[in-house]
Parts: sequence; structure tokens; C-alpha cells
Amino acid sequence: MGQPTPATDDGWWRSAVIYQVYVRSFADGDGDGTGDLAGVRARLPYLAELGVDALWFNPWYRSPMKDGGYDVADYRAVDPAFGTLAEAEKLIAEARELGIRTLVDIVPNHVSDQHPWFRAALAGGPERELFHIRPGRGEHGELPPNDWQSEFGGPAWTRLPDGDWYLHLFAPEQPDLNWAHPAVRQEHEDILRFWFERGVAGVRIDSAALLVKHPELPDVTEGRDPHPYVDRDELHDVYRAWRAVADEYGAVFVGEVWLPDAERFARYLRPDELHTAFNFSFMSCPWDAARLRRSIDDTLAEHAPVGAPATWVLCNHDVTRTVTRYGRADTGFDFATKAFGTPTDLALGTCRARAAALLSLALPGVVYVYQGEELGLPEADIPLDRIEDPMHARSGGTDPGRDGCRVPLPWAAGEPHAGFGGEPWLPQPDGWAAYAADRQAEDPGSMLRLYREAVRLRPVFGDGPPTWLPAPDGVLAFARADALCVVNLSDTPVDLPAHSELLLAGGPLDTAGRLPRDTAVWLRA
Repeated sequence: MGQPTPATDDGWWRSAVIYQVYVRSFADGDGDGTGDLAGVRARLPYLAELGVDALWFNPWYRSPMKDGGYDVADYRAVDPAFGTLAEAEKLIAEARELGIRTLVDIVPNHVSDQHPWFRAALAGGPERELFHIRPGRGEHGELPPNDWQSEFGGPAWTRLPDGDWYLHLFAPEQPDLNWAHPAVRQEHEDILRFWFERGVAGVRIDSAALLVKHPELPDVTEGRDPHPYVDRDELHDVYRAWRAVADEYGAVFVGEVWLPDAERFARYLRPDELHTAFNFSFMSCPWDAARLRRSIDDTLAEHAPVGAPATWVLCNHDVTRTVTRYGRADTGFDFATKAFGTPTDLALGTCRARAAALLSLALPGVVYVYQGEELGLPEADIPLDRIEDPMHARSGGTDPGRDGCRVPLPWAAGEPHAGFGGEPWLPQPDGWAAYAADRQAEDPGSMLRLYREAVRLRPVFGDGPPTWLPAPDGVLAFARADALCVVNLSDTPVDLPAHSELLLAGGPLDTAGRLPRDTAVWLRA
């Protein structure tokens, strides 16, 4: 077991580049078609060359995998499909030797229905109090206790054999925990210590605003304030207690907090709560200069009062990949409007994704890079009979789910399965090898080489906020330290501002030295 991190904070997380690892699809070390910790360990040199500061791992815990590992059966064990706890400890240590820290995912809202607590609850034990188990409504209790709906579609309640109902804001295999019970709070503080003592530098908190429920579990009625389960005031006591634990180890938190209210969002980032939270407005923006600038300004303004760094992300394991999203006519992101076979111009999407990468990496704060984004991977169409995401089934087949952004990575163009390992658990599309990391490493114009150079050069922007510069309509231009970032989202090429050196370009300038549409550059003032 690794030694605890000293209770010091050097602020590394305020400007870090953090790489998201979806283990199941990253690299297969044992040839069974499922990505694993051995595969990640073998690719640590690749990640070091990319220049990232930390790795965020989606859940690697023991799980029935009914929701990609977010249905956790044992937080202190690694799922056998991925490896062992000893391997996780080696991975954490080996990454740290390369200067790469490790963040793990915690899923506090719910557990798996195979978790010992829930199995004991079904057997009638006192563990029932650790969940939200209620009698139903109607003459014979045949109706759910309230009108809450699952995030995956359908009612958020499932009936038990004894006639009572249990709450699950996600899949039925993910019963919600009762955060009013002290045992639930104590268990999660113990889980944090367990991983911090193994050298983990931080934790990403899944569905961070959903844990606490109104004790009476009332219906969700239009305009109800406060909401019965989103962003409840009591939740802040939970995170203050967590922060005290993290501070003992010099560890950090990033919360998955989806809230439209800027003031309510910022409350989670007060100095005694979470260090950072994901910024989803930037990721959700269409390819539009005015809206992106407004998102950037609003994000920085939201974070300023609490002194927290902003986070920037273009894609994650739940979102249509950037190349595909930006290649669509409507480049905004909306969970409700995903559809099969949406026409996409991949050449256009790739140009925009390159520009967006330079934009996000030039901004102050933390940047998250989802695996495969540095390879310019598009969203994959998954055959209907191979889709595993429960969102697809629970939507009645109308939602394609999230598997399209979870297809195993291509590593070597000339090897079977593009060098991933065994036959992948999700099928790789035809032509996937064209995106292989080994091929891109040799191509100076590739997406991989662009990301490597951008991460290397990123410190030229210093630590200060951006100063917006005069620019034509449809163009974003700002300065930080002695560097400039210019992004052309207009329909025509534009002249570059005065500068002493071209540091990095997302694509070639035109013959007149102008910045083409859908292209970004970094300049030295």
C-alpha cells in the first residue's frame, strides 16, 4: 500500500491537464477484449508523452456492470475484469513516478443492487434504513410512492417482492442511498480514506448534487422550490465533512454538478467544500463565437467570488464526441435530441475540434481531455444488437445511448483490432485503424501531435485571466501573459493581430497569411 500524500497543497490542480480514462475501452492487457489496468500501465509512457498532469479513472470497482461500472458492489475491490487492488496500487505508484497523479470516481448517490447493504435490506435486515424503501400509493400499494422519474427514463421506483418500493434515480440496478443515515456518511468518509491512503490525489464525485432527498419524498411539482432531490442545502454539510478528510491528505475534489443557477453552483466551490466542479455550459455550446465568449465570461465570473479555478471540457464518456458534434448542423449538445444517423461532416468537425482544443487549452483553469479526443475519434454507430448502455433500452430504443463514445481505442494501425488487444467488447468501426496512435505519432499534422504540442506550450499563457482583444464578428481573440489565442468561427479568413511569433496553429494559414475559418492559432505578442 502506498503512503498517504502529505497534507500539503501545491495548487497543481488549479491549472492541470487531466486525462479521463474509461478503463474498459482504453487498452486490453490480457487479450480478453476488455480494457484493464495492465493495459493502462503499459500505456503510461504514452500518457507521459502527452504531457498530462493527472488521470481521472471512471469506476474500476467490483460491479455487475449494468451501467458501465457506476453500479458499485464493492468500493474497496477492483473488478476482476480490470485487475486487482494490488495492480491499482502499482498503477497509482508508477504513474506518480512519471509525474502523473491519479483521481478516482466516487458514486455516492447509489450502489449496485448486488451491494451487501442492499442484499441485506432485501432480506429484511436493518439495512433497509440505508435506502429509500417505501410503501406504494393506491388501494393496494400498486402505484409508486411519488412521481419521480429516472434519469434513464421511466419511473424512479421499482417494486419489491414484499410490495414495498425502492428509489433509483438511475437504473433499477442502482438503488439510491439514504444520506440522512449516519452510517451512509461514515462509510463514504471511510472509502475516501481507503483510496487516499493508496496514493490517490483526488476524487471525481458522480451526480454530486443529487444525494440528499427531502425526508417526505414529495412529488416533483412544477415550480417546487427547493427541489425535493436536486441541490438540497443539507448536501453542503456532507461536502464540508469530505473536505476535512481530503485536507488531511492534500487531496482534491471535482464535482459533477449540473445546475443552471450560477450562485447555487458556486456554493459548492466555497473554500471548505469542493475544489472544482465541471463546467458543462462550455461543452454544451454550439460553434458560435458570441455564445462561446458568453459561456467563458459567465464561467469565470461564477468562479471568481469563491476563488475556484474554472474547468473546461469538450467531451466525456456521456457525451457525443467533439468531432461528430461539431460536424453537425446544430452543434449544441442536448441529451434529449441525440438521434441515430445524424448527418455529420467529419472534415468540418475535425477542423472545429482542433480549434476548440486550442481554445480550451488557452483558457485559465483545469482542462479535462477524454480518452480518444487527442486522436480526433468520431462518434461510432453501434449495431443495435451490440448496444449495452441502459439508456437505450429504458428509452424504448429511441435514444442511441452513450456507447458510441466508448468504443475501444485504436493504438496500432497494423495490428488486429487496431492494437487494442483482444476482440473489443464494443465493435470498432471500419477504418478505425486510420486513427491509430502509432500512425498519428509519426504525422506532424495529426490531432495527437497538435495535443502534445499544445499541452507542452500551454504554460506560455501564464496564470492570469484572459483580456479580450478587438476582433471581427465571429472571431474570438484574447491575451494572457505574453501569448494570444485567436479562433476564427466566421465564414471568411481574417488577418492575424500584431505578433512576434506564431507558436501553434490548428491548421495552415491561407496563402495571404490569414487565419481560415474554423481554425485557431496561438501567437506570442
